[in-house]
Amino acid sequence: MTRREARAGLLFVLPCFLLFVAFRFGPGIAGVLMSFTDYTLTGGGRFTGLDNFTRLWDDPVFWQALKVTAIYVVIAVPGTLVLSTGLALLTRRAFRGSKIFRSIFFLPVVTSLVLAATVFVWIFSTGGPWATVVSWFGMSDDSWLTDDFLVLPALAVVGIWSRFGYGMLILLARMQDIPRELEEAAVTDGAGPWQRFRHIVLPQLKPAVFFLAVIETTASFQVFDAVYTMTGGGPANASYTLVFQLYDAGFKYFELGYAAAIGVALFALTLVVAVVQRLVIGKDQ
Repeated sequence: MTRREARAGLLFVLPCFLLFVAFRFGPGIAGVLMSFTDYTLTGGGRFTGLDNFTRLWDDPVFWQALKVTAIYVVIAVPGTLVLSTGLALLTRRAFRGSKIFRSIFFLPVVTSLVLAATVFVWIFSTGGPWATVVSWFGMSDDSWLTDDFLVLPALAVVGIWSRFGYGMLILLARMQDIPRELEEAAVTDGAGPWQRFRHIVLPQLKPAVFFLAVIETTASFQVFDAVYTMTGGGPANASYTLVFQLYDAGFKYFELGYAAAIGVALFALTLVVAVVQRLVIGKDQ
């Protein structure tokens, strides 16, 4: 009876599984195979071995894009985690209007990033709202999007704004599973808010933080929409990320084999970072 039920269950799952393989694993495998060829839209497809990866290693544009992407990840991921944690702590207790605040904080997640990036272009423009505010503190009111040094922090702000609501929701769900008796006992023993967070809440959040770190790192490595809409990779390639280079190689110069090699390198890099995060954050889980 159990075997018959298992076969029936697998039969119902099979169509979805086949579609998943065809549209997920299929293109991924095809991309890896394409990275070993000189495939272009105008022809080609000849096997070239590691030529694309050798070219990638010697390409200064690739290393510049890798540097830009790494800096963006270093800014965006911790910023998203910190803001998500702070807002989850702020809204974890039920109070009047708490559900409204949670909905408002989650709203950027379901907002079109292209539309939001267009608005942020105006916000970061010369003399715009952001420039006006920072000028009160003695900073220049020039656009951050035209500054080599400030363009990545500006893009990171957009990335954090668009992602913190998702992290807040995940952490909030985990916080609500923490037994209140633990914190009540800590309060009885004289523990302050920081001590309670550090020794009770944060250890309980470790699995959720590891999950979010991997998700946010992957999303940050793949940043493209905001870069394409706000800066186009400029100024002077200061915001030229790996995915933007992949886009240029594949859809501007039609070197699909080389673009696939960039994609494989990006996948390998993301995988390595995820393993490191596993060792650092999630090794006990």
